[in-house]
Amino acid sequence: MIRYGETIHSMLPQDIPWFLPDHAIFFGVLYAVLGVLGLGLTYVVVKSVRQTSCGCSDKH
Repeated sequence: MIRYGETIHSMLPQDIPWFLPDHAIFFGVLYAVLGVLGLGLTYVVVKSVRQTSCGCSDKH
């Protein structure tokens, strides 16, 4: 039996039925992990660009 609002048609935050605990936990963790990965990748790219632009070489 499918209740209204139980299925997900879009992963956009405004389209997720956050009132269902299993959806809130799953997508909360998903977006947290994606956020941490995004921040890590941004840090690595910015650090690489800075090192390349100043001509520094950190050989550790």
